[in-house]
Amino acid sequence: MNFDINNLVRENVKSMKPYSSARDEFEDFDTADMIFLDANENPFQNGVNRYPDPQQSNVKVVLAKQKNVNPNQILLGNGSDEVLDLIFRAFCEPKVDNIISLPPTYGMYGVLANINAVENREVLLSADFQPQADKILEAVDENTKIIFLCSPNNPTGNSFLNESVVKLLKNFKGLVVIDEAYIDFSEKESWLAKIDQYPNLVITQTLSKAYGLAGIRLGICYGSTAVISVLNKIKPPYNVNELTQLRALERLSDTDKIKSEITSIIAQREELLKVLVDVKFVKKIYPTEANFILIKVDDANKRYDELIAKGIVIRNRTTQPLCENTLRLTIGTEQENKKLMEVLASLIKV
Repeated sequence: MNFDINNLVRENVKSMKPYSSARDEFEDFDTADMIFLDANENPFQNGVNRYPDPQQSNVKVVLAKQKNVNPNQILLGNGSDEVLDLIFRAFCEPKVDNIISLPPTYGMYGVLANINAVENREVLLSADFQPQADKILEAVDENTKIIFLCSPNNPTGNSFLNESVVKLLKNFKGLVVIDEAYIDFSEKESWLAKIDQYPNLVITQTLSKAYGLAGIRLGICYGSTAVISVLNKIKPPYNVNELTQLRALERLSDTDKIKSEITSIIAQREELLKVLVDVKFVKKIYPTEANFILIKVDDANKRYDELIAKGIVIRNRTTQPLCENTLRLTIGTEQENKKLMEVLASLIKV
């Protein structure tokens, strides 16, 4: 398949000149003896009186080393939602182009399509929550710019079969965006290993889940240098603040603690799965490779209210396609999961 990024980029983005900030123009990292009078900042030092690095170079260097990619294959955003929005704004012409999403899936794909006046063509997953590649390709036309795949998928928890993903990558001339927010909880290899093999492959990840940094809002996009350069062209100049960059660097340096927490979450997930088998109102437990479990119950609304009354907040997914009477349980600490198990045991008697 011949892939040309220029066939996807919006015409106004092609012709635009990106905003050049003061820190973009001065790129010397040896700044100890420099006097900065270029950005109209307050000169009195307090740790955050200067604008942050607009390219988040230090964070990218660490991520590039850990993920075995080049720093210029990385774009960072104010959460994955900003990254996804930038992809829409760079490649989708409002009221002309369309994208394809695969419900049940992460709801922001549809929200961002609506915000950007882009048609969202929904192709349901199969009964076992796998992409129906042939049906997806049938829904494609000359204005289809992006196919969004969430793997492991939210809210179902399963990863998508490699064959289906490869078929889309090889036969679709637009971008295939794989959202890997939960990849750290899966035994499957990240699609990052294929980033140089498929020029139309874009991968998003986050520090919100396995890295425990949901509060700092740092999303990550990996792609070809061509794709990333387009996104850099339109991103806000200081979209990732100084405090976020510093906290990310601190957390990324503590790889042993991150691995320990991931191991604990997976272990607790397995313990909860064992208990759920004996809960009589649980009709089905779906396979999961994420930090949550999707279950089908007798009455999702009733069971949701019962858990709320016991002080446990879960997610009711019963309104989502293919998810009637389902609840999504996030894996907590050992103490939190023990409490959940006790409450579930008490509800069996109700």
